[in-house]
Amino acid sequence: MKLNHFIIALAVSAGITACSSGKTVLPYFTDLPNDGVVATGDFTVKIVPDDELLINVSAADPAAVEDYTIPYQHPRVRDFNTSNSVTPESYGLSRRAQNLALQTYHVDRQGFINFPVLGKLHVGGMTLNGLADYLAEKIGETVVDPIITVELVNFHVNVMGEVQNPGVQLVNRERYSILDAIAAAGDMTPYGERKRVLLIREEDGQRQYHRLNLNDSQLLESPYFYLTQNDVIYVEPNKVRAANASTDQERQFKLSMTSVIVSAASVIASLAIALFIK
Repeated sequence: MKLNHFIIALAVSAGITACSSGKTVLPYFTDLPNDGVVATGDFTVKIVPDDELLINVSAADPAAVEDYTIPYQHPRVRDFNTSNSVTPESYGLSRRAQNLALQTYHVDRQGFINFPVLGKLHVGGMTLNGLADYLAEKIGETVVDPIITVELVNFHVNVMGEVQNPGVQLVNRERYSILDAIAAAGDMTPYGERKRVLLIREEDGQRQYHRLNLNDSQLLESPYFYLTQNDVIYVEPNKVRAANASTDQERQFKLSMTSVIVSAASVIASLAIALFIK
C-alpha cells in the first residue's frame, strides 16, 4: 500500500516538474536588482549597401551650393483632370509646394554613391554624422560654412512570431532597440519564449543570427540590444503554444476525417436507397 502511495506521489511530482519546466517567465530582465546603473551601448547606425540616403546641402548663400544639390522632383504640369482654364504653368506652381521632394542617394552593392561635383564616393561603413562631416569638409573647399545633414530613409526592421502585431516597422531615428521594436509590435504574447528571441542581421556580406535572452540583464549591454537597418526579430513560441498547435492540428485532422467518413457514408446510403427503390 505504501509503495502505491509512493509511486502516485512520484508521478504527481514529475508532472508538476514537467509543467513548471514548460512555463514561460513573463517579466523581462528578472535578474535586475531594484536599483542600479547599466552602461549605454553604441547605437550608431552605419551605412550599408542598398541604403537610401537623404542628403541636404545648404549654406548662407543658397546659390553657392546649387551645384551640390540634386534638383527637386518636378510635379506633372499636365493632368487630364485639370480644368481647361488652368494653364500648365499655374497648375505647376500651385502643386509645386505639395509635391517637392528631394531625391535620395542609393548606396550600391560596393558601398558607393554618385554625388554632384564630387563624383563617386565610397560611403559604406560610414556613420551618418561621419558622412556629413566628410561632405562638409569637401564642399567647404569651395563654399563658405556649408551645412550638411544626412538621413537614412529606409531604416526598417521586421518583427515576427509571438507578438501582438507582427510586421514591418519603419524607423525614423538611429537609436532603436529591441525593446522599442517589441513595444511597437504590441509586446509579446504570453506564449512568446523570452529566453530565445532570434535576431537575424546582415553583417559583412553574411546573414548572421543570434539568440537573445530577454530575462537576462546582460542584453542591455549587448551589441545586439540596439537594432540596425533590415534586422529581423523572431519571437519563438513556447512549449504551451507548440502543444496547443499540435492538439489543434490533431483535432482538425480528426474533424476532417470524420467529415470525409460521414460524406462517404451519405453517398453510399443514397446509392443504396436508389438501388433499393429500383
